[in-house]
Amino acid sequence: MSALIAVALGSLLGATVLGYLGLHNRIATLEAACTPVLTVKWKRTRDCMGPPTRETVGSAGHDLRAAAGPTRVIPPGGRLLVPTGVIMELPADVECQLRPRSGHALRAGITILNSPATIDPDYRGELQVLLYNTGHEPFKIEPGDRIAQLVLCRVVMSPLKEVDDLQDTSRSSGGFGSTGTL
Repeated sequence: MSALIAVALGSLLGATVLGYLGLHNRIATLEAACTPVLTVKWKRTRDCMGPPTRETVGSAGHDLRAAAGPTRVIPPGGRLLVPTGVIMELPADVECQLRPRSGHALRAGITILNSPATIDPDYRGELQVLLYNTGHEPFKIEPGDRIAQLVLCRVVMSPLKEVDDLQDTSRSSGGFGSTGTL
């Protein structure tokens, strides 16, 4: 079994079998177009409600679920750190970004306060998501609800060098609206 199929099938554990009929053909098509570049190890805590899952073969992000426990409620204007029950071992040149789910943002005004949240490759604790309710109604989170997307990104591990002068550009120090308005 190729590494891509192993990663794809691993990400689908816990999903309903009927929802993924024909998966083999879609994975074979994806495998023909892509070369696997890395494997990410993960483990569950006792409160994990399911693995990170890609809901479609072409999804860039894996959905994370709220861990077991009581129903959680985020009041309007409130924030809440939500555990996922997932611990990861990232390769040294990979970060994990946690991003808001677009449906929650559209329907309820739910976002991730420090978006995108960065999980560093040397972190070995449980992934937790800092959700923020910008909406006007309390937002209820049940155990197992999909709360965020996990996206893996390569990073450049480069030292920074302090210097006395930097090369100037035509933009120079212009920022925050310096290139014009809408």
